[in-house]
Amino acid sequence: MSGGALLIRGGTLFGDGERFEGYVVVRGDRIAEIGRGAYPHDRFDGETIDAREQWVLPGAIDDQVHFREPGLTYKADIRSESAAAAAGGVTSFMDMPNVKPPTVTLGLLDEKFERAAETSVTNYSFYFGATNENAAEIERIDPKRVCGVKVFMGSSTGNMLVDDDRALASIFAQSPVPVATHCEDEATVRANMERFRAGYGDEITVAMHPLIRSAEACYRSSAKAVELATRYGADLHVLHLSTARELDLFDRGPLSGKRITNEVCVHHLWFSDADYARMGNFIKWNPAIKSEADRDALRRGIADGRVDVVATDHAPHTLDEKKLPYLKAPSGGPLVQHSLVAMLEMSRNGVFPVETAVEKMCHAPAVRFRIRERGYLREGYFADIVLVRPDDPWTVSPQNILSKCGWSPFEGVTFSNRVTHTLVNGKIVFRNGAVDRDARGRALEFDR
Repeated sequence: MSGGALLIRGGTLFGDGERFEGYVVVRGDRIAEIGRGAYPHDRFDGETIDAREQWVLPGAIDDQVHFREPGLTYKADIRSESAAAAAGGVTSFMDMPNVKPPTVTLGLLDEKFERAAETSVTNYSFYFGATNENAAEIERIDPKRVCGVKVFMGSSTGNMLVDDDRALASIFAQSPVPVATHCEDEATVRANMERFRAGYGDEITVAMHPLIRSAEACYRSSAKAVELATRYGADLHVLHLSTARELDLFDRGPLSGKRITNEVCVHHLWFSDADYARMGNFIKWNPAIKSEADRDALRRGIADGRVDVVATDHAPHTLDEKKLPYLKAPSGGPLVQHSLVAMLEMSRNGVFPVETAVEKMCHAPAVRFRIRERGYLREGYFADIVLVRPDDPWTVSPQNILSKCGWSPFEGVTFSNRVTHTLVNGKIVFRNGAVDRDARGRALEFDR
């Protein structure tokens, strides 16, 4: 079905904080009509999807992924990972710059947009990567096209650390787009690593990861980012909070009125340091997964409004890489195919309502980044729509993982809910287990 008419009827619609039984009419790439109750006409001039006993949601928007293109495509690429996103109900993504070569010039940024136009089945935008030397390039970014500037205030995969105070001041003062920060205090992490190396040599294990990349390192760096944003009036988005204490840096209140916001990732909501013994490097991320108390505080932050956005930090590595000893194994893992169902599973378990999961994964990214006409089930908006069957258990296995790396930290987990259909710009790109790999998404546009 492409460019025609589609009726989704009989489902439970979620959006704008409500849920109700109703129908959606899609014409071309837009939502043409939303109604409560039964579709009021006897006939429909297009395809019909019977959504009885299903949920109808706006497509999720993931504001932090690493699709590894260019230069690291043996791990992942835009084509493979956008297909995994579609299978998981993620209809738009924002991709990070720590690739090879890193996306630190406008020319390289243009090349990524061109590649996505050729291969991505979902909608896309890309972050520009900050360095200690490229402030002049940052000032020339088109704010209607580019989602943000990524600043590594702690080193991670790709070695793009920005540690010059003058460069940081310039970025925070001059960036025409949101400044998105990876916050881990480099001096603290290095001192912790030296201490553990002195005590354990090469026998350091992944269980020590949250002690090396510690809660203190995260708080110091996040506090510095917030202080810089306050001083220079910057539009700041602190990525992947992992500790209870960091939440104290942020205000509750309506997202639309905030210039300093945060994101929490699904793995920090699902796992805790008790899982390292079982999962090993497969849950090694930067920032590290920390204590159960931290995890539970982040969950409460979603419920009480201190957490603004939920995303993935989807960052695939090969199985062979993750099986290396702790000191050599890279941080990160694939999540984009399972983020929405994991959040809905937490909802099922009483952690927060389904409406809250929809708010943090669909509405909030659109509001935070001022994405044009996406993130909601609204008449006139782009038809980015996901259908979920809430009582259809399935188990994650290598046979149903679409990420190029072929593994997932959720392998063996049985989810109660299943994504059955994903529409991107009115086109069905995922249906009952199959991705239309000939479909193409569009570049996101921003109202700035």
